[in-house]
Amino acid sequence: MTFVQTRTLDMYVEQKGEGDPVLFISGTGGDLRVKPNVLDGPLIQSRNVIAYDQRGLGQAEKPVGPYTMAQYGDDAAELLDALDIGEVDVIGVSFGGMVAQHFAIRHPKLIRKLVLCCTSPGGAVPSYPFHELPQDQNAVERMLYMMDVSDTRRDKNWQQENPDKVEKLIEMTRAAVIADHEKPEFRRGYRLQLEARSHHDTMADLPRLLMPVLICAGRYDGIAPPENQHKLLELIPGATLNWYEGGHLFMIQDKKALPDILEFLN
Repeated sequence: MTFVQTRTLDMYVEQKGEGDPVLFISGTGGDLRVKPNVLDGPLIQSRNVIAYDQRGLGQAEKPVGPYTMAQYGDDAAELLDALDIGEVDVIGVSFGGMVAQHFAIRHPKLIRKLVLCCTSPGGAVPSYPFHELPQDQNAVERMLYMMDVSDTRRDKNWQQENPDKVEKLIEMTRAAVIADHEKPEFRRGYRLQLEARSHHDTMADLPRLLMPVLICAGRYDGIAPPENQHKLLELIPGATLNWYEGGHLFMIQDKKALPDILEFLN
């Protein structure tokens, strides 16, 4: 684990595992201090996983905004340059999948294979508008508000019939809370990231991608819903779409997801 100075940004990076490098790009509000994360999972058993806190988030620098999706894509390329790493496989999850699209469009020669998980092309086919959520929500309030969006099976009836499962989700959310996230600097970085996310649109550029692309999605995801996955498949030449039993967190919910991703990368 280390801080890395790129051409434009001071970034926090962690690497773990052996084998060919995989750049993992995390989702909205991602912070490597929240455990467990990808570096605690099965990917590290066969790959050197590179994970980092993105611009405005976690322990990364939080420069004056506004931020753009192009910047986020360039941040990934500049990180690889600073680490002296050439071509890599890339896994982008949720917001990280949006960043991965911009990275692939702007720096295609750096990517061997691309995995896009629970994400969207944006523009006329956006993911859920997180930037419209109340700014004063705490983590638990936000989780409860989004419960039936992140997994459409967890509607109000399900919540009433499964109070023990709801309480477990509340406990998990509380356990992931970091005190720093309530500081003004972190709130500012988070809002700047959401604002950049709100302008995500790769619809016109995705048809130019030539690397192998795997799209992975949960059948019950209301944040990046099924129609968004079909649009990605339509726009990206030669892409493959895999469906999993889960919502926005299908990578945790369906144990087939990560082995399938590894099979694609290998």
